[in-house]
Amino acid sequence: MSIEPLSWGRGSTAGVLAGPGAAGGTDLQRWSVPARSADLEAIRNALTDPDSLGVVITGARGVGKSSLARTAVAELGPDIWALQLRSPLTGSQTSYGCLAFLLARLPQSAMGSPTAILQGITSLIRSDAAGRDCIITLDTTGMIDDMSAGVLLNIMLTRTARVIAIAPGTSDLPADFHWLLTDRRLTEVRLENLNELQTRQVLLTLLGHRVSASLVSTYHAIVGGNPLLLKALVTEQQQSGNLVLSDSVWTLRDKVVLDGATGLDDIVRSRWSRESPETREVMEMLSCARRVALARLTEIYGTATVADMEDAGLLTVGDTEARWVSLREQYLGDVVRSWLSISRRRELRNQLLNGAEPDLSKLSTEECIEFAAWTRECQAELSPALAVAAAEAAVQLFDPRFALSCLESLKRTDAEWVEGQQHKASAYLLLDLPLQAMAALDDISQAQLDQLGAEDFANVVAAKCRVMVWLPELKDKVPAELEKARARLGVTPGIATTWPEPLGAAMNHITLSEFEYKTFIGDYAPMIEALEEAADPGTNKDTGFRIQAAMILMQALSAVGREMDALQLMRRVGGQLSDAGPMTGLREKFALTAFGVLLQAGQWQRCLDLVGPPKGQTERRLAHRTAATELATGIAYVYSGRGAVALDSLLSAVAQLELRPVLNLLQAAYAATAFAYAQIGNAGQSRKYLDKLRGARGPCNFGTQTITDFCADMAGRWLGDTDAVKRLLETARGDIAAGRYTLAGISLLGATVNGTDDDFRLLEEVAGHRQGKLAEISRLIAVGSRTKDAKVLLEGAHLCAELELDAVEARCVALAVDFARHSGDSASARIAQARLDNLTATVPSLPIVPSSGSPLLTARERQISRLAGKGVSNRDIALEMGVSVRTVEGHLYQVFTKLGVTSRGDLPGLV
Repeated sequence: MSIEPLSWGRGSTAGVLAGPGAAGGTDLQRWSVPARSADLEAIRNALTDPDSLGVVITGARGVGKSSLARTAVAELGPDIWALQLRSPLTGSQTSYGCLAFLLARLPQSAMGSPTAILQGITSLIRSDAAGRDCIITLDTTGMIDDMSAGVLLNIMLTRTARVIAIAPGTSDLPADFHWLLTDRRLTEVRLENLNELQTRQVLLTLLGHRVSASLVSTYHAIVGGNPLLLKALVTEQQQSGNLVLSDSVWTLRDKVVLDGATGLDDIVRSRWSRESPETREVMEMLSCARRVALARLTEIYGTATVADMEDAGLLTVGDTEARWVSLREQYLGDVVRSWLSISRRRELRNQLLNGAEPDLSKLSTEECIEFAAWTRECQAELSPALAVAAAEAAVQLFDPRFALSCLESLKRTDAEWVEGQQHKASAYLLLDLPLQAMAALDDISQAQLDQLGAEDFANVVAAKCRVMVWLPELKDKVPAELEKARARLGVTPGIATTWPEPLGAAMNHITLSEFEYKTFIGDYAPMIEALEEAADPGTNKDTGFRIQAAMILMQALSAVGREMDALQLMRRVGGQLSDAGPMTGLREKFALTAFGVLLQAGQWQRCLDLVGPPKGQTERRLAHRTAATELATGIAYVYSGRGAVALDSLLSAVAQLELRPVLNLLQAAYAATAFAYAQIGNAGQSRKYLDKLRGARGPCNFGTQTITDFCADMAGRWLGDTDAVKRLLETARGDIAAGRYTLAGISLLGATVNGTDDDFRLLEEVAGHRQGKLAEISRLIAVGSRTKDAKVLLEGAHLCAELELDAVEARCVALAVDFARHSGDSASARIAQARLDNLTATVPSLPIVPSSGSPLLTARERQISRLAGKGVSNRDIALEMGVSVRTVEGHLYQVFTKLGVTSRGDLPGLV
């Protein structure tokens, strides 16, 4: 092997990565290092510490050891003489193997003995360095022979050079290095795989634009945070067209498929070649099945093989009762699976199942989807029961395309046909295809409907009503459809007393559909009494119906001004969810409902807790529902007045929703993005997204429409559009007429930034119909603005600070500044101005700017007033400024008059 002199210029990244799979190493150095700043600092400290002989960088293959070492050397500047050594290939023990290049340069007289060779190489390095400090990078892809180790030890101990040793672990280094580590003369820097935040930093650097959360989470899950694999994956995905730039945000067009990914394929084949046949068989099995119960895996392959693989870091074993086993690194399974023929996949499936299909009732949502995916990959036909179960699970996990693919094999003659058509309709709705959803339900023949039992028929009616509300020409016909269903069933409106009899269950399904319809159109107030009865455990024993009715009641109470009652009910329902059993999608519905309740109560931070990803989420779940969760995150931030923070989430949501529509949420994303840009004063971008919104309007539920209209009108209000203010007032009056006092109050709060006395009286009246801190804030703003009372507004600002509603707090204190100065209340003016100054960091574009502004002081007046405010006497001020005491007194008189204060104690915070 050889030693290579590297001419490192300032900022240079010259050099060659050692080892297979290192192509593109210089590029890897450029974009992966920012995520390793702490590790880089530790290496730099070890190389500059006078007592240090160098550093040992350890870590798994591909984590960026070599690139980080090159960066550390490059940052030391041009006065460093850098050498890079590579150890010989594994199995080679040639003496002086990694020093062969220097050995060839020695004169014959220096080759007589090991001591002569040691001294000769040491002298040669000193000569080449020509008085400069020398850094030797040792890349140990194989073992270091004893003679090379001795020379390197001498080079370090004689201070000829410091060494950066790169190895998978310290056990791969010569024994002499161990005692240097023990003696702390060498420092070990252990590189772990990137965490998700570091993965995001690397992708930002590599791609040069914002990246969606689904992209980060999906890629991190696949490669496990390995930078080399991440780079290969990005390259493959760009070439395949699945990684796309949408409106300045990188996101995924569809699921990640690694079949044919040559870069990752080469890396996996290199690793595959080193594994035993037994290990390869287990890897093949887990690549297809995704995960297998520990007991079954050891039964097939033996305890020793599985234990060895776990010790080697190939497997991970879950801590659940089944002790599920899976490959630790997802990309291994994805690539290995692409190698296997259909016959081999079927063979592995038969071996695992041993002729017995799993009990679908015992499979979790994820397990059901995984089993269905494996069956499809084997090109085996899904059983009708499995197809329907997998489709239902996929819809709940926001994977409508997989749901539709599962249902392709379902035949009209199958007993599950009718249920399958309902799930097909739900999948089409998720894709914003209501016409196709209705067609799926219309495909159920009258003969099939006539054969259905009461409960199954009610389910079809409920599914049809859920589709009809998305079709403007059918939405108003939903009540008639429900009455028609009741007539056929022979039941009346209300809660069934005969549950769990089929007819009683059917009656409850129809009643629930009616609640859902009224929720869709925002008709909350008329159904509250019925909802309270349906949500009462004492009168309603149908647990699923009761909890769903309680969740609708949460929305209704929150909208009509009973925010605190809604929050109390939310806590109660959360505790009851465990009683509902394995009802698919119930917890997801609860989280969505709770988000709206918290948002309308001003508790935006708790909203963020709800939309954060649960621990252990899989790539499937992350890839298909992140658009909705990122939109929710952005809306929470923009409602709190944090437009700058909201934009990352909102732009990511827009990029994903433009590619993969979900429930027509794109219009809400456009409106919220326009509002966020308006909050930071970027009028051009705000108008751009308002223009996009005009072309994206379409049918949506009342909740989405409310958020869309509010954000769009608030963006217009911030941009000075007087029509937007009129629309906010009109919306508020409509909400008041419908009894939606919470929504009316939120609209009025936005509309009255520059309101009239009549507007403020209306805001105060509406606040009287509401509960909670946000209602009290509205009341205080109304009273304080109408009576021009700074103290009342400061009280409102205090409540805003408790809820961290920065923009509303800025409005309160800006008005307080004006009112306090006009009334001569210098204490309140000082407090309000100080709070306003503090808010400028988080509210770059104030909703209201104090009309009085800061009084114009001359430079001399400002200088004197600052000193006076610090307690400096007039005499000392005169001495410091070189003027007379009378001059100082004259200036202070002018300052007091301009600021409306009477003593120097009032000056701090005003100048």
